[in-house]
Amino acid sequence: IHIADLKGKIVMLQFTASWCSVCRKEMPHIEADIWNKYKSNPNFALYGIDLDEPKDIVEKFAKQIPVSYPLALDPKGDVFYQFAEKGAGVTRNVILDKTGKIVYMTRLYKEEEFAEMKKVLADLLK
Repeated sequence: IHIADLKGKIVMLQFTASWCSVCRKEMPHIEADIWNKYKSNPNFALYGIDLDEPKDIVEKFAKQIPVSYPLALDPKGDVFYQFAEKGAGVTRNVILDKTGKIVYMTRLYKEEEFAEMKKVLADLLK
């Protein structure tokens, strides 16, 4: 992923890990309600970012869920810790507007918060 490729897009970063039970619960909803709805929109990008796991584990994890949106590796948490304190739980989503500004963040998986995030995305992608 190159930052330049995301310029001018609405970006959703979904931080995850194979051992995270909350992530496993949330990811099918992201696949069905967000990825399938917006994946063909050229103004939208979604990346799952897996914290500190090797590629083979992440590939197996993606098949188990299953998800088809792209998953990126964050071997040392360099990306994750730009959005969270050291030792913070991994389950979180970050929505960036076209300028790269954080406009919405979630922590854990709560239906009400997920619904609000979908509304934020819908408004940004009108």
